[in-house]
Amino acid sequence: MRLQGLSTIVTGGASGFGAEIARAYAREGAKVVILDLNAEGAKKVASEIGASALAYGGSVTSKADVDGAVKLAVEKFGKLDVVVNNAGWTFRNKPLLEVAEEEFDKAFDINVKSIFLMTNACVPVMKKQKSGRIINIGSTAGVRPRPGLTWYNATKGAVNLMSKSMAVELAPDGIRVNCIAPVIGETALLESFMGVPDTPENRAKFVSTIPLGRMSRPSDIANACVYLAGEESEFLTGVILPVDGGRTI
Repeated sequence: MRLQGLSTIVTGGASGFGAEIARAYAREGAKVVILDLNAEGAKKVASEIGASALAYGGSVTSKADVDGAVKLAVEKFGKLDVVVNNAGWTFRNKPLLEVAEEEFDKAFDINVKSIFLMTNACVPVMKKQKSGRIINIGSTAGVRPRPGLTWYNATKGAVNLMSKSMAVELAPDGIRVNCIAPVIGETALLESFMGVPDTPENRAKFVSTIPLGRMSRPSDIANACVYLAGEESEFLTGVILPVDGGRTI
């Protein structure tokens, strides 16, 4: 198993990319704390995984909740090796002047501030261990943005860039930081990203911009997260890995 004995946290793990990342980590031998505002969903995924997974109901925008998830991982698993900052949110695709201030704030709180809070919670633990891996889920939206999502694109541009900066600053402590940039995927947020009803015709318009001819799937992101958490990637840090079927070429 590629992640045998590792202690991990996956945020936003009750559904979509996060749930599949948690499942993949457990299959590869890791212990997983699933942090999600949807406590029942997190419990369901954890119960499906079994004894190697724990659910923690809480918000990634709350310092107390983030600190609590890190404390749980350390108390139950004895250490913390990997954090995947996967939780994310977007407003519905629309002209930038139509985005409400509340929507703007929510996007930056969930997509950006959450990583600030998790970094402050997990890095002291990883520094004591002199090792750790942080994987941030950015987006192709921060590399090659689509119209109608300007402020969301800005949050993911921040995630992409902060990952590089974190990698440089934390490298002397043995902490690797990498970023995955998925293309639009088959998740609950799909219709919000598209800004139109989720019909085969509308999907086809978006798929036509992806050279490999399909949207991303949770398994695509999970496989990349397994690689970046494992020893095969031990000399990789500061990488923004597009999992995008060629979208950003």
